Amino acid sequence: MNFLSHFYFDRDATNCYHILGTVLPDLLKNADKSIILHPEKLHHPDSRIQSLIGGWQKHLDVDRYFHSSDFFKHHSHQLKLVLLPALVGSPVKPFFLGHIASELILDNLLLTTHKITVDGFYNHLDSCERGIIYEFLIFSGMKNPDVFMKFFEGFKKSRYLHTYIDTAQVAYALKRICMRVWAHPFTPEQEAKMGDIIIAYRQLMEPTFMDIFDHISNSLAAQTN
Repeated sequence: MNFLSHFYFDRDATNCYHILGTVLPDLLKNADKSIILHPEKLHHPDSRIQSLIGGWQKHLDVDRYFHSSDFFKHHSHQLKLVLLPALVGSPVKPFFLGHIASELILDNLLLTTHKITVDGFYNHLDSCERGIIYEFLIFSGMKNPDVFMKFFEGFKKSRYLHTYIDTAQVAYALKRICMRVWAHPFTPEQEAKMGDIIIAYRQLMEPTFMDIFDHISNSLAAQTN
């Protein structure tokens, strides 16, 4: 799941460090895909750092339930199929695109149906102290936390996730993600075709998209009982 979908499960939480922890694995990948940390089994005496660790574990749990769900398997496959005509000549792998597209559409649907707000998400990130994040990264084994901290400040400043409320921008977001792997993933014509396909598929997903959030919420609740 993408940033805002992870935020949905803790949208009423008040602990900013927990919220940051729930999206930190993906933020680190975006900052530098070579970063590999496994803090989920560590314990720190500072409750704020422990909250980051707890949020990190929540991220892993949510992704596990999501990626094993019939909902994800169905929609990522269907999106792969409907996007294929727009990918002729593109180096992008259709399965990768179907996977990412399904996650971005879910973020868009959460925003456009007013289940969450982007500002609510960013307000939590802004509330986290730089020194606590830095200490968490050192404690988790990161050699050069400055790489992430520079990226994180830019991520907060850009407020980029506000663009996800515009369905037409989802194709652009897909291109940005693909550019981390392929320098020139799509032509302008391909991007335009993808935009039309995604707008149509979003309408198909809208009536039942909350099913996956209910499924994961129930799975998380069962896990703690």
